[in-house]
Amino acid sequence: MEMSPYTEEYLRSIDVHGILPQQDPFVMIGCLTGFSISASTTETVIGDTNIFVDGGRLSAAGMLENIAQTCAARIGFYNKYVLHKDVQVGFIGAVRNYVVHALPEAGSVIVTEVDILEEIFGMTLAQARVRCGNDVVAEAEIKLSVRNIE
Repeated sequence: MEMSPYTEEYLRSIDVHGILPQQDPFVMIGCLTGFSISASTTETVIGDTNIFVDGGRLSAAGMLENIAQTCAARIGFYNKYVLHKDVQVGFIGAVRNYVVHALPEAGSVIVTEVDILEEIFGMTLAQARVRCGNDVVAEAEIKLSVRNIE
């Protein structure tokens, strides 16, 4: 991730509810820990009451939603704290090469890293990795569309 003027401590202090269009019980990220124009990182403790926890493990659908919300947190932070605009609503346009290596247990901490590959005409193509400890537990390419709000 390129250098950012925002410290991890500052990013962690931001309530993710203010930078995401989703609200509880659908918030799937804990805090934003890294931000730049071309990347974002979030950290999440998987709660045992999370709606995507099944059999004591975060489901593949839950990890995909976590990836999408890590992308949304980047856009939301940029709009709210850099451009001083409202948070935009985005939609998953496509998911490619989604590979789940393991389903993390409830109580685990996952770190999701998203690198932006391309942005054009309100569409974002990103590469994402979800880590639990030192292990990559999921990875995907995701295409998102953002509805412009003026």
